[in-house]
Amino acid sequence: MKPNIGIINALIRITCGFTLLAIATAKLSRRNPQESYLLVAILAAMKIGEGIVRFCPLTYLYNEYKEDDEQRKEHDTAINPT
Repeated sequence: MKPNIGIINALIRITCGFTLLAIATAKLSRRNPQESYLLVAILAAMKIGEGIVRFCPLTYLYNEYKEDDEQRKEHDTAINPT
Protein backbone atom coordinates (compact mmCIF):
# COMPACT_ATOMS: atom_id res chain seq x y z
CA MET A 1 0.00 0.00 0.00
CA LYS A 2 1.44 3.29 -1.13
CA PRO A 3 0.37 6.32 0.96
CA ASN A 4 -2.23 8.34 -0.91
CA ILE A 5 -2.98 11.10 1.61
CA GLY A 6 -0.71 13.85 2.87
CA ILE A 7 0.73 14.36 6.33
CA ILE A 8 -1.67 17.20 7.22
CA ASN A 9 -4.66 15.15 6.06
CA ALA A 10 -3.41 12.20 8.13
CA LEU A 11 -3.05 14.36 11.26
CA ILE A 12 -6.57 15.74 10.79
CA ARG A 13 -7.96 12.21 10.40
CA ILE A 14 -6.18 11.03 13.55
CA THR A 15 -7.39 14.03 15.57
CA CYS A 16 -11.00 13.76 14.41
CA GLY A 17 -10.92 9.98 14.86
CA PHE A 18 -9.74 10.18 18.47
CA THR A 19 -12.30 12.90 19.21
CA LEU A 20 -15.18 10.87 17.79
CA LEU A 21 -13.92 7.72 19.50
CA ALA A 22 -13.84 9.50 22.87
CA ILE A 23 -17.38 10.81 22.40
CA ALA A 24 -18.70 7.42 21.29
CA THR A 25 -16.96 5.65 24.17
CA ALA A 26 -18.44 8.09 26.66
CA LYS A 27 -21.92 7.57 25.24
CA LEU A 28 -21.50 3.78 25.18
CA SER A 29 -20.50 3.67 28.86
CA ARG A 30 -24.03 4.58 29.95
CA ARG A 31 -26.44 1.99 31.33
CA ASN A 32 -28.53 1.87 28.13
CA PRO A 33 -26.12 2.35 25.24
CA GLN A 34 -27.48 2.99 21.77
CA GLU A 35 -26.24 0.89 18.90
CA SER A 36 -25.66 3.94 16.70
CA TYR A 37 -22.71 4.97 18.88
CA LEU A 38 -21.08 1.61 18.22
CA LEU A 39 -21.11 2.43 14.50
CA VAL A 40 -19.58 5.84 15.25
CA ALA A 41 -16.85 4.15 17.31
CA ILE A 42 -16.07 1.74 14.45
CA LEU A 43 -15.92 4.55 11.88
CA ALA A 44 -13.72 6.64 14.20
CA ALA A 45 -11.32 3.72 14.63
CA MET A 46 -11.19 3.37 10.85
CA LYS A 47 -10.27 7.06 10.51
CA ILE A 48 -7.51 6.64 13.09
CA GLY A 49 -6.14 3.67 11.15
CA GLU A 50 -6.29 5.59 7.86
CA GLY A 51 -4.35 8.43 9.44
CA ILE A 52 -1.67 6.16 10.87
CA VAL A 53 -0.98 4.23 7.66
CA ARG A 54 -1.75 7.28 5.43
CA PHE A 55 -3.89 5.20 3.08
CA CYS A 56 -7.57 5.87 2.35
CA PRO A 57 -9.45 3.22 0.35
CA LEU A 58 -12.06 5.71 -0.90
CA THR A 59 -9.37 8.08 -2.19
CA TYR A 60 -7.71 5.14 -3.92
CA LEU A 61 -10.96 4.10 -5.62
CA TYR A 62 -11.69 7.69 -6.68
CA ASN A 63 -8.23 8.09 -8.24
CA GLU A 64 -8.54 4.76 -10.06
CA TYR A 65 -11.95 5.76 -11.42
CA LYS A 66 -10.62 9.14 -12.52
CA GLU A 67 -7.67 7.55 -14.35
CA ASP A 68 -9.97 5.04 -16.07
CA ASP A 69 -12.30 7.86 -17.10
CA GLU A 70 -9.42 9.87 -18.59
CA GLN A 71 -8.19 6.83 -20.53
CA ARG A 72 -11.73 6.20 -21.79
CA LYS A 73 -12.01 9.82 -22.99
CA GLU A 74 -8.66 9.60 -24.80
CA HIS A 75 -9.79 6.39 -26.48
CA ASP A 76 -13.17 7.86 -27.46
CA THR A 77 -11.67 11.01 -29.01
CA ALA A 78 -9.16 9.00 -31.05
CA ILE A 79 -11.93 7.33 -33.06
CA ASN A 80 -13.64 9.59 -35.57
CA PRO A 81 -16.93 8.02 -36.77
CA THR A 82 -17.29 10.28 -39.84
